Amino acid sequence: MLKVELHTHTADDPVDRVPHTTLELIDRAAALGYDALAITLHEQQLDLGRFAPYAADRGLVLIPGVERTIEGRHVLLLNFQSGTEDVRTFRDLARLRSRQRALVIAPHPFFPGSVCLRDDLERHANLFDAVERNAMFTRGVDFNRRAERWAARHGKPVVGNCDVHRLRQLGSTYSLVDAPRNADAICEAIAEGRVRVESRPLAWTEAAGVMSAMWFGGIGAGSMEDGGNAGRIDVDDQGVLEMP
Repeated sequence: MLKVELHTHTADDPVDRVPHTTLELIDRAAALGYDALAITLHEQQLDLGRFAPYAADRGLVLIPGVERTIEGRHVLLLNFQSGTEDVRTFRDLARLRSRQRALVIAPHPFFPGSVCLRDDLERHANLFDAVERNAMFTRGVDFNRRAERWAARHGKPVVGNCDVHRLRQLGSTYSLVDAPRNADAICEAIAEGRVRVESRPLAWTEAAGVMSAMWFGGIGAGSMEDGGNAGRIDVDDQGVLEMP
């Protein structure tokens, strides 16, 4: 079983301000025993050619990807060889899927942010191969539960991701995938359901630490809709959860 993370951002991201470099992310993932890592910048698919040898030397398979905004909603497109940056509508996504065999994941679909899929996930269920369990949850507040119920109803696998914007996020939630060590095989195994999620809730102090680091570090305006409050929600005066 391969330890896999499929939703990360680095300083190469054109939308969010992220302090760590791609090489630093690779080093951190290797130190935590990961076998594969997808780098999913907002809107732009990073050319992994110059990073793949460095990652391979550290035992990591890199998976190409992008967190694309499609009709205002975030969607993870993984292991497409080309064409992801031309996808603007769900019809575009359907056409791309018809030409290439890859992996489409619904990230944080029922979190409160305006960029989350919510009802669009149901409308376009046939376009998605898997649903994300996002690491940003506590024992008392978990927006993943609805996503897991949706996945069960539709026979879709669930993957565990940390949506990494700060290195400290990596490791609390991840996927274990039954596959050989290459990107094609990993994505195919996930689509076929050969994946298990390992996940633990964050303590409020952990969640607050991550969110304050992102907030005061200046998350890019491009991911903060509605005057900078997208994904921000107060819960019973216990604190705030926020989805960048």
